[in-house]
Amino acid sequence: MLAALDECRWLYNHFLEQLNQKENGKTPSRYELQATLPELKQERPELKQVHSKVLQMVLHQLYSNLRALAELKKNGRKVGRLRFKGYGWFKSFTYNQSGFKVIEGHGKRRELWLSKIGAIPIVLHREVDGEIKQVHIKLERSGKWFSCFSVEVEEAPKIERATKAVGIDLGIMHYIADTNGKFVKHPHIIIKSEQKLKWKQRRLSRKQKDSKNRAKQRIRLARAHERIRNQRLDFLHKLSHNYVNRHDFIAVEDLDVKELIEIAHNGKNRADAAWATFLRMLTYKAERAGRWVVRVDARGTTDRCSRCGEAVEKPLWVRVHRCSRCGLELDRDMNAARNILRDGLKKVGRELAESTPVEIGPLSQLRAGTSSVVEAGSPSL
Repeated sequence: MLAALDECRWLYNHFLEQLNQKENGKTPSRYELQATLPELKQERPELKQVHSKVLQMVLHQLYSNLRALAELKKNGRKVGRLRFKGYGWFKSFTYNQSGFKVIEGHGKRRELWLSKIGAIPIVLHREVDGEIKQVHIKLERSGKWFSCFSVEVEEAPKIERATKAVGIDLGIMHYIADTNGKFVKHPHIIIKSEQKLKWKQRRLSRKQKDSKNRAKQRIRLARAHERIRNQRLDFLHKLSHNYVNRHDFIAVEDLDVKELIEIAHNGKNRADAAWATFLRMLTYKAERAGRWVVRVDARGTTDRCSRCGEAVEKPLWVRVHRCSRCGLELDRDMNAARNILRDGLKKVGRELAESTPVEIGPLSQLRAGTSSVVEAGSPSL
């Protein structure tokens, strides 16, 4: 697998160099370069040890990167050029349509057969439901290998009549406040692990460059970062699954997370919250289950009174919404959640049913990471 990875890296750099030296400023199509692969194998016999589809997907990756840069440039962003991949900086390769097979075994133990590589023991954390169309092999910085399956499944029909609707407000003090009166605590994973990360990073900086001890310490640091990422993803998977499993209609804020992180204060906690990842998980899980997720403009949802619509401006440190017009008094995040739900229902042509607003008082707490249905490989505490 390491040899295949390095050949893919060489091929990526080879075609990138050809694109940088293009004649008359005309970029050749992906299929024109793909047609040169048989000839290139004669010049470099090592490429014959890599499956043909894997080599073709290297070109697909290169042109996908070029399209992404062009899209950023089109949107007014300042972009540079693609870089050549140095040793250790090419992390994955892909089998598309053919060249792979999952061999059955006992329990979760299976074997993944890859053309030109052989049978590799794997742990299949859940059963594959559907036809496997693509296998993506990835090497993490911690030295662990992962295989990601792209599977074709039937699309779930949308629920026509949503009977269980909820509005969600995302924040820092509470990760979530919803219209059911529930709060989810922010896990603050980075803050809890910050001292350990600093200690491991300091030890790495003291190691001699290119030494074996430095390579070992780099893996220890990578595994510490991997553990933090896994903790965050586990929390987000359970939380998003919980909301999709309990509700038919979910209204959320359409946040520009990148812009929020760049604000001068509290950027670390905003980055640790991973709101964009949560919204992405919520969206794809809802589509898979036939639920509705509607994003609404977040502007004004905190200041607008959820009962009468009066604008009640308040600074960030004021955590209670008090309306002088109708007398409504409740948590500011709960008020925002009710406005988000109303805006979401209006967006699809429905109205919010009249209900008694959630008043200030003891509110039920949803423990971070708790779910009635647990994702595979992620046991409940």
